[in-house]
Amino acid sequence: MGVKLAVLAAATVLSFVQGRAQPDGGYAEPAGSSTVGLTATAVLALRAADAPAPAAARAYLQAHEQGLTATEIELSVMAESLSGGVSPGLLDSLHALERPSGAIGPAVNSTVWGILALRQAGEAVPPETVRFVTRAQTKGGGFAWAVGLSPDTDDTAAAVEALVASGVRGATIARALAYIRTRGRPDGGFELQRGTGSNVQSTSWAIQAFVAAGVRPPAAAFRFLQRMQRPDGSLRFSPRYATTPLWVSGQALPALERRAFPLR
Repeated sequence: MGVKLAVLAAATVLSFVQGRAQPDGGYAEPAGSSTVGLTATAVLALRAADAPAPAAARAYLQAHEQGLTATEIELSVMAESLSGGVSPGLLDSLHALERPSGAIGPAVNSTVWGILALRQAGEAVPPETVRFVTRAQTKGGGFAWAVGLSPDTDDTAAAVEALVASGVRGATIARALAYIRTRGRPDGGFELQRGTGSNVQSTSWAIQAFVAAGVRPPAAAFRFLQRMQRPDGSLRFSPRYATTPLWVSGQALPALERRAFPLR
């Protein structure tokens, strides 16, 4: 019954995400305008559900390759890679973010997404980049958005996906998963940091981390996601808040489909 419920939830979330396509080819929140980040997130969600990404979404991303932040470049590389192949200019923009330290862009977060983008595009990850991320792991096993900040579930889970995709196994991954488990809540969800309460995105990232590492995600996490579903198919951010439904639902769909990044 639990698997059937998860499949049903994924199908209705997929329908909601598909419905957020805009006339310009991009994807937007209700009453909002298309953005690169939301469009790339939607494409990744669609592909995680084995649904075709509209050609118009790819055209939108290719028309907006300039003036992007590091993470927007990385998301776009991933989305274009899954919808016909990444453009050479965008791939050049990604490589331009690489630093001698191994970092990609300005932070641990952007380096993690850089690894995911490189792997999604079929590119090799420099060994120094893998070392940069592994050295960013805190004593408690978690990873933060940037060196010196407090670790959180989302960044730790994304780091697990990136490191596994880079061939890292063993203690580094085990410690990260142990950290994520400490952020599990009695309601089945996962919280970003201690005391913040369960939310859909952190729960989804946690599920993806377990999937990436080949560990069965807790069934209670899927039940939490299912309880957050709204009548229109979208997911609430948390029991208390229902904000940014496309962003939240787009990030939850890969987890509901039990898919980790990079998508294969």
